[in-house]
Amino acid sequence: MIAHLKGYVDELTPTEAVIEAGGVGYQVSISLNTFSFLQGKETAKLYVCEVIREDAHDLYGFFSKEERSLFEALTSVNGVGGQTARMILSAFTPAELADVIQNEQVSMLKSVKGIGPKAAARIIIDLKDKVAQMLAGGAIELTPAKGGGISSADKEAAEEAIGALTILGFQAGAVRKTVASILKSQPGLAVQQIIKQALKEMK
Repeated sequence: MIAHLKGYVDELTPTEAVIEAGGVGYQVSISLNTFSFLQGKETAKLYVCEVIREDAHDLYGFFSKEERSLFEALTSVNGVGGQTARMILSAFTPAELADVIQNEQVSMLKSVKGIGPKAAARIIIDLKDKVAQMLAGGAIELTPAKGGGISSADKEAAEEAIGALTILGFQAGAVRKTVASILKSQPGLAVQQIIKQALKEMK
């Protein structure tokens, strides 16, 4: 079992990173929070969760142990797979997600693509006590993480955000419309901020 990867950031997109360690390039699926952390770094350490299925062996990487713990908690919920858990962790920081679960904010979870009212309620019911234990043990702090700023022209940021959202399964036409609307009202947003906002607006 791989616990963590430490090496060179060989490739980086808002949804994936390739970490070269010991001459081997490991393709790792990441959240937007981890993308923000990796942006601009030549080397990094990612905490890893392996998801092994009959037809695939996927690696998910996280900038912090708390994000990995929340990913593992989310995937323990019936019906929540790795991609859905990553989507949730792209829409919220670990602190924000803990707050959403603790305060039973079903509507916030429903704003994430692929999460309906039943799934949102199930996540809250299954994880409220577990998250409370994580908070009590200091594994998560209820202090919102500061957003990282990525300086780039709106057009370049929009195209990168559109590409990432399309990879996540959204229709390109709807994505372009949503991203254009976001940048019209909030020009100058960083890529991960655009994507986070789009994830909350698109259903």
